[in-house]
Amino acid sequence: MDRTKEQELAWLRTITGELSTQTIMRLDDTLPWYGDMPPSRRSAVGLVAQTGISSFIQWYEDPSSTPWIASDVFGAAPRELLRSISLQETLQLIRVVVSVVEDRVAPRSEALREAVLHYSRDVAFAAADVYARAAEARGLWDARLEALVVDSILTGESDDELPSRIAALGWHGDGEAAVLVGTAERFVDVDQLRRSARHAGADVLIGLQGTRLVLVLGRMEAAPKDPHSPQPEPLTFLEIAQRLADGFSEGPLVLGPTVENLVNASRSARAALAGVAVARSWRNAPRPVLADDLLPERALAGDGLARRTLIEQIYEPLRAHSGELLETLWCYLDNGRSLEATARELFVHPNTVRYRLKKVSDVIGWNATGAREALILQSALIAGSIAQHGGRRAASSKK
Repeated sequence: MDRTKEQELAWLRTITGELSTQTIMRLDDTLPWYGDMPPSRRSAVGLVAQTGISSFIQWYEDPSSTPWIASDVFGAAPRELLRSISLQETLQLIRVVVSVVEDRVAPRSEALREAVLHYSRDVAFAAADVYARAAEARGLWDARLEALVVDSILTGESDDELPSRIAALGWHGDGEAAVLVGTAERFVDVDQLRRSARHAGADVLIGLQGTRLVLVLGRMEAAPKDPHSPQPEPLTFLEIAQRLADGFSEGPLVLGPTVENLVNASRSARAALAGVAVARSWRNAPRPVLADDLLPERALAGDGLARRTLIEQIYEPLRAHSGELLETLWCYLDNGRSLEATARELFVHPNTVRYRLKKVSDVIGWNATGAREALILQSALIAGSIAQHGGRRAASSKK
């Protein structure tokens, strides 16, 4: 090392404190976000600036002695600092430090000025690398957390930590949720699915388990563009599922029933999974298909949830409303959906049968005149009758 460089190094070491003080003052004067930070974070930022100045002096003495500048400059900062200031703010910090050092050393030596510029470039690249590594680690953590949340929803093994895990993922869904289950290639375009969901006004959690692809859907509350103009109605979950169908491979695609919130999405997931298992038995099933439209197949396959749904949504409401409606529906289905045959058996006019069937549709929401819905209703009557008489036998045996 020549004598001139030794003198410059000695001089740099004597002004280290002065440079640190000037840097803190300029940060306070030029960066509004720095003044708004709590004292502990300001102290951490000041420590990073001071470490950067000291590291520059070491690098200037021997550029080959610092293999990785990021470990020198940013290693002194607590991990929380990376979460509290952005990459843009970090680059602003570097720019301030460099300008202070350059203003002070440039008049003394052109070699020092070039060294400052060279070192500042390396530090800027190092800062970008630090933030890239942090973002990568955050992405991997989010992916693992998302997989854990989806698995908890599928298995129904949710606990008190599920809401906090959902919040940690940045879930923007508002209120109701539903689960969409189908098949997909091993390398599914997850980003495209998320974009399609956002365009449909939905937030989504994605789980890929082998060839099974699970989407947990929730509606996002969009900010009104014009508060004085009428806002469009949000899409139904079935409409959202139709827009996402292209992200799935060929095969059954089943949408579970809507539930009140994401924490209760396991009910929708159980129905969707049961529907996928039997969807191929409906020859002309739409894609996607509602899990509740597969209630007969699910019940025949031994799905207890499907049997309860048939009884609670169809049989019990009709039985509670009117025995007359229940009897008319039985006769209508037993007679091959013939109005005349039903009217003859009940000794009423066909228009009376037609009126009662309309009333049945009003009570339960299913129309017995359609072939598919007639199958659902007949399955409900059978399941309800078995449950009713089975309950009576159980009650009799207890006596």
